[in-house]
Amino acid sequence: MNPIDRKPGVESESAVLVGVLLPDSSLPHESHHGGEPLDELAGLVETAGATVVGLLTQNRQTPDKTTYLGKGKVEELKQLAEVTEANIVVFDNDLSPAQIRNLEQALDLKVLDRTEVILDIFSNRAQTHEARLAVELAQLEYSLPRLKRMWTHLSRMKMGVGMRGPGEKQLETDRRLVEKRISDLRGDLKTIEKRKEREVSARNDRMTVSLVGYTNTGKSTLMNALTDAQVLAEDRLFATLDTRTRRWQLPGWGPVLLSDTVGFIRDLPHKLIASFKATLEESRQADLLIHVADASNPAAMDQIVAVYEVLRELGIEEKNTILTLNKLDLVDDPLRVEALRARYPHAVEISAQTGEGLSSLASKVSGALSRDFLDLEIELDVTEGRLLAYLAQHGEVLSRTFAENRVTVHCRISEKHVGQLRDASGVQLRPYTGVNGQTASTTDSATTEEVA
Repeated sequence: MNPIDRKPGVESESAVLVGVLLPDSSLPHESHHGGEPLDELAGLVETAGATVVGLLTQNRQTPDKTTYLGKGKVEELKQLAEVTEANIVVFDNDLSPAQIRNLEQALDLKVLDRTEVILDIFSNRAQTHEARLAVELAQLEYSLPRLKRMWTHLSRMKMGVGMRGPGEKQLETDRRLVEKRISDLRGDLKTIEKRKEREVSARNDRMTVSLVGYTNTGKSTLMNALTDAQVLAEDRLFATLDTRTRRWQLPGWGPVLLSDTVGFIRDLPHKLIASFKATLEESRQADLLIHVADASNPAAMDQIVAVYEVLRELGIEEKNTILTLNKLDLVDDPLRVEALRARYPHAVEISAQTGEGLSSLASKVSGALSRDFLDLEIELDVTEGRLLAYLAQHGEVLSRTFAENRVTVHCRISEKHVGQLRDASGVQLRPYTGVNGQTASTTDSATTEEVA
């Protein structure tokens, strides 16, 4: 089997789940949120197509260098796998290639770690060419140091044309093939990334809002509620891998572009984040982020923190963000919402499914976008047709006052579009000083044209 074509799938298999709880681990303990430590891993494994038949956890100060678990726990795990007739073991930790190899030898079963399961789900869900390339790159970068485990045949090849010499191992050939494919994929994704940057930058005539959040918090349902986009919205992990952008007629504001992006998860593989950089470009360049959290999930606080960690890794944690507490209709414990309110007092409470709170969210988005706008009087020569067209395209022109060969434009315009005006010669900018929306008084020689 060619390792390039290998998929670490767990479909139609029975799995025992294992979690090692370390003092500084991001693996949630029961005391954090009232749920079980391996609940999320169980959801991942079931999403990948396997059946969970057993659970095992161990508290340790540090992982065992050889098998991650202690020797006694490895034996306990082997007995659990035999009793439950499991054929795979899945760890909610990232294991080294050596640890996986040692565990497989001790258990005589296939051993997967959390990253491998996530990659398998992404591989099955990727629909667009861009997403498939990103997943393949992440899988190959994960697999490269693990080729030795993936191949049991290390028999020597015969001498042939193009070979370095007799005795080259199949493993070495495979490694070169994988490295070549990784290089090709990086080049292809770099091209896509540059094109995506140009596409997103070309939309700077519209304000852009991006939905971000933990996987399965209701981002796609919210997008459907706000834009009638009719995108796929399912109650399962990673239902959305590809970015979709739709026009949102924001009440009291006008049209903005709203994007739905891939969901995040705790300990999202770094290589996967890097591979999906082009897909996440919408969030990187958005004027505003709407962080969608699932208020009905016992682990909501942990999930919110995990999303901010991923945003920090993407370099966009300082971007203007509105936190929404979604799925209010599914909350079964009012105390959980009270705790979230106390921790995040400025969050907007909504239900994308029922429509509750959506008007409040729209109002808060309008206010957040307005903070980036300046109310200006811009004086320039009437012959500056290019700049007048620029104002009409990128701002809201409220009135124009003409005096001889000069025109003063009362305009609301985003701060990011003011730079070109400041650099233009003969253009004067000043804060608008009118009262109650009326332009300043003019002399008899001037005429004012109100813009509807």
